[in-house]
Formats: sequence, C-alpha cells, structure tokens
Amino acid sequence: MSDASTLPRFPFDTPAHMDAEPAHAVLRAAGPVAQVQLSDGTPVWVAVGYEAVRRVLTDPQFSRAASATPGAPTITPAIDQPDVMVSMDPPEHTRLRRLVAGAFTTREMERRRPRIQEIADGLLDAMAAQGPPADLVARFAFPLPITVLCDLLGMPYEDIDRVREWSEITQSIDVHPREVVAGAARALGAYVAGLVAAKRDRPGDDLLTKLIQARDQDDRLSEAELVQHTTGILIAGHDTTANQLALSLLTLFRHPDQLALLRARPELVPGAVEELLRFTRLLTSAFGRMATADVVLQGVTVPAGATVFAVLAAANRDERVQPEPDRLDITRTGVQQLAFGVGPHVCLGAPLARVELQVGLASLLRRFPSLALAVPESDLGWKQGNFIRGVRALPVAW
Repeated sequence: MSDASTLPRFPFDTPAHMDAEPAHAVLRAAGPVAQVQLSDGTPVWVAVGYEAVRRVLTDPQFSRAASATPGAPTITPAIDQPDVMVSMDPPEHTRLRRLVAGAFTTREMERRRPRIQEIADGLLDAMAAQGPPADLVARFAFPLPITVLCDLLGMPYEDIDRVREWSEITQSIDVHPREVVAGAARALGAYVAGLVAAKRDRPGDDLLTKLIQARDQDDRLSEAELVQHTTGILIAGHDTTANQLALSLLTLFRHPDQLALLRARPELVPGAVEELLRFTRLLTSAFGRMATADVVLQGVTVPAGATVFAVLAAANRDERVQPEPDRLDITRTGVQQLAFGVGPHVCLGAPLARVELQVGLASLLRRFPSLALAVPESDLGWKQGNFIRGVRALPVAW
C-alpha cells in the first residue's frame, strides 16, 4: 500500500451543495478501486466503479461484520456496532432481516400507497392553508416518511423531533465529538426500549408488536436485538427518504426543462424517481467492508484485512455503465443505479422509499404546479459533516 500521507482524504471535502463529487471522476479515470486515507490517517480503499461497488457489496469475501469490530477503520462509529443488523454478515443478518422483510415487500407497500397518499394530501392541505413561503423540509419532506413510519411501527408522532435530532447526531462524521455521538445513540436506544415496554402493555396491529411477539412468544431474537432492530428501522426509515425527497425537488429546480417535462407528463414520475436516485448524491460516505482474503477486484489486489468503502454515488455516475452520467434525463430508460445498495444488505425499505418518493413528487407538482424556490439557492443552508447529505430548509413558493 502507498504511503498514507500522500493519499487522498476520504470522505472527500466536496462542498455539500454539489451533486457530483469531482474526486469520484478523477479516481474512476485511474481505475475502479483506489487507495485513500481517513481523517486520522488510516489507509483504506474505495470502490468507485459500478462493477467494483457491486462486487464489494455482494462478495462474501468482503465482510461487513469484520469491518464493524472494535478498532476497525470507521467513519460512523455510532452505526458501526457489531450488534446491529446493518453491521452483521449472514446468517445472523439473514435471521434478523427475515423478521421484518415481509412488512416491506413491494406488494405490501403498494397496499399502503392509498394511506401514504392520504398522509401526503393532509400535509399539502396544511401547506396550502398556511400559504407561501413554506419550508418544504419541515412541512412535507420530513413529516411524510416519519408519519408513514409511525403508522407502520405504531409509535407516537409527537416524539419525532427528538428522534430526528438523535438520528442526525448518530450519523455524524466529524461534526460532533465521539462521546456526543455515543450519547445520542444511547438516548435513542433508551427511547426505543421505552417504546417496546409501552407496546408490550398495549399491543396493536403494527410492526413493533409483531417484533415483540417474535421475541416473547417465539424467542427469535434477543431483547437487545429487538431494541437495536427497531432503532435501525426508525433511523433508516425516515432520514434517507426525507433528504432524498428534498434533494430531488432541488435537483428539479436546478433543471427547469426536466421539471417542466415532469409537470406536463406526470406518468414519468416513477422513472424520474429512479433517475433522481442515480443522479442525486445522498450519502457522503459509505459503510466499510473488510477483505477476509486477498481479493482481485477489477484487476487490483485488495489485501486481506484491508477495509474497502463502496461509494454508491460514484458507482451511479460510472461512464462505463451509464451514458452521459452527468446529465439529468427523467426519460432515461434502463437506469442502473445503486442508491439502495445491492446484495444481502440492499436497503430493506427500498419499496417503501420508492412509493413515498413517487407519491411525494407527484402530489407536490399536481397540487402546486408553479412550485419554485422562494430564496436564491445560495441562501440555502446545508448539513455539514453528516453521513446523509441534505438541506436544512427548502423555502418554496407557489
């Protein structure tokens, strides 16, 4: 491995307002895999080519569990814990995933589409009643997925502000000290443990009740796994979709021709969602995978014990796979995007996120056909040092 002091620093310091990271294109030009260093100088690898990213995420020789052990290189220490599902390898990962997989199938999410539409319509009614300008993040992009999740889990909606704050801190890369991140993770875990206790006293027809039954009646997971599993669903189930929805609207504002086309042809919304998932950089970093043996990856030998970060946003703009990858085209067919990942850890909530994004975009453009930014884009505030990229607020008018 090269002298770490000469390696590029990862995560890259690309300004948050930029969709494409120039470093990705530079590294891809040299090859689909590259050596970089973390902020503490630890040398690691990044996969930036489409096929290389797929290989890292699907080949069992790249272990997620090994990369989440104490002392392994990490960017998000609160998430890289060995006892959470996102940090496990099969068969442990498979066992926990099966407990909730049935609740997130495409068929089940389509069954929920009318309820998601009802929630979206209610939020837009409130926006219309308030009048412009309105913060699309606070009034729509965030409340939509969290309300859907509250319905799904059977949790109280009034706690969402605390949940949102804890979630954002736990996904910090370099904004908060590690003790603050760890404190937020403990607070969120304690909150979920309280939800579990309350749900045991008052069970309902919801996912959390089913998880509790799997614990109490079938002994299919431990109490700690029950809390961690629910916490993971709670974090992943709202923050990514909320930020993707806001970023999708901002991306369309930046491309008025595409926005006009989508307004004129709403039947393009499902395909537009896929193209926006490909085009928009949602994650600023990646979860690590540790090579358990020497692995030849696209002609490059990654040595055993090395940590590789598979960068989804870089894969989504790979020129070898997607023609003109830096051009937004909502009519693009055969979109190949890895925004939800692939392999054993492919996003469990992808079917739900797709429905929420489709309903959210279509409803906004139908209800407010003249929707536009209410401030100059330069006035927007961006999240800094967070695993998930997003705007703090998105003021809009109509």
